[in-house]
Amino acid sequence: MRLTVAGCGDAFGSGGRFNTCFHLQAAGRTFLVDCGASTHVALNAHGIDANAVDAIILSHLHGDHFGGIPFLLLQGQFLTRREKPLLLAGPPGSTERINAAIEVFFPRSTGNKWRFAWSVTEIPVGVPTAVLGVTVVSAEVVHFSGAPSTALRIGDGQKTFSYSGDTQWTEALLPIASGADLFVVECYDYDRDLTGHLNWATIRQRLGDFNARRVMLTHMNPTMLARLDEVRAAGVLVAEDGLSLEL
Repeated sequence: MRLTVAGCGDAFGSGGRFNTCFHLQAAGRTFLVDCGASTHVALNAHGIDANAVDAIILSHLHGDHFGGIPFLLLQGQFLTRREKPLLLAGPPGSTERINAAIEVFFPRSTGNKWRFAWSVTEIPVGVPTAVLGVTVVSAEVVHFSGAPSTALRIGDGQKTFSYSGDTQWTEALLPIASGADLFVVECYDYDRDLTGHLNWATIRQRLGDFNARRVMLTHMNPTMLARLDEVRAAGVLVAEDGLSLEL
């Protein structure tokens, strides 16, 4: 299993980082985990072929996590002339919200005669679900997005990638993180208690409880980006756009 960070920024692109998008190669397939609005730009910037992506797995339905889907679909239709099918897998409510986003951004495009097949499947919260050779387990977290916001645990039978999505502290993160080869956790702020988001003060206290082989912070605002030396000193990885690693 190989991870490339296509984007690890917050909703506002703090530090010049692209919106959230993790490029994951596992089980002989290529996945995107989240697909923020700037994903098509991020993939181009990092030389990643969007046409090679087999599936996009979504944690939740905020624009900085799924807003890139309309652009990738239209890019495949008209620019790169995609032929490979594309599966979109997300929390309950994904079908309606994805179709609505496509119509808002590009009216009448849902009625296109698509040159490639694409479909949406909804992952039941807490139910292990097969997605093109990997198993996805989600857990509902605390972050309002108009549909269940989830943390994700993705395994290929040998390695496990886990991801918090966006959330304030919840014990639901612990079984998602436990035993994972990498747990990527959002850390929006340094020490403020914010609705729907985590801070470093909380994560630092609970690091041992994650029980993951490695922990990486993502989705950071300027208060965190100014303190990355402190994070690294604690033995925690820092997500950077373009970073690649083997799990």
